[in-house]
Amino acid sequence: MNENKKVALIIGAGDATGGAIARRFAREGYVACVTRRSLDKLQPLLEQIRDEGGEAHGFASDARREEQVAELVENIERDIGPIEVMVFNIGANVPCSILEETARKYFKIWEMACFSGFLTSQAVARRMVARGRGSILFTGATAGLRGAAGFAAFAGAKHGIRALAQSMARELGPLNVHVAHAVVDGAIDTAFIRDSFPEVYARKDQDGILDPEHIADSYWFLHSQPRDAWTFELDLRPWMERW
Repeated sequence: MNENKKVALIIGAGDATGGAIARRFAREGYVACVTRRSLDKLQPLLEQIRDEGGEAHGFASDARREEQVAELVENIERDIGPIEVMVFNIGANVPCSILEETARKYFKIWEMACFSGFLTSQAVARRMVARGRGSILFTGATAGLRGAAGFAAFAGAKHGIRALAQSMARELGPLNVHVAHAVVDGAIDTAFIRDSFPEVYARKDQDGILDPEHIADSYWFLHSQPRDAWTFELDLRPWMERW
């Protein structure tokens, strides 16, 4: 392990928020280690970070599988450098009526958006506690504060990840590991929103949807805070979002 390198591990580095967070930390000199279940989907992000002068490594990893999480963390810590910050950014926002929801899909959403957060944060926290430093940042949603009609599975998972973050923050803060939870409340500037909700995407001209780059700035802010003024929970929403 190269102790001179600082690693930012992004679990769920998608095309919008996760990718923007990885690029933000890479610009600050961190080695961006990014994961998705498909390595091919990471190639554009890896190329962009490298074109901008940063260092990036991609990993195909299923965060729901304990053995894959353990292997991921071990490989990064052994071959690249210490993980100084981990961002858990897996979503699984799939609406369905409670009258039609299936046990299989409910469990899958919980696995993706909550259980995998436990596995990855636990594996990384063990390394951080041993070193006496680090940040663990969770991407949350409004569903973690209140459940909307038709989103029982997603709300249950997001409530769970918020509770996990609260418990970890209380336990690990005294050990100099900063745990924070970001409530991302509102539509994000993505191809999905553009194609599926054009009326919402039209708000972009009024700064009415979240810019992934600005979300990434907030994650850097959380990581770089002095420990005498750590934030646990940060709300991010456009000025015109109802809440």
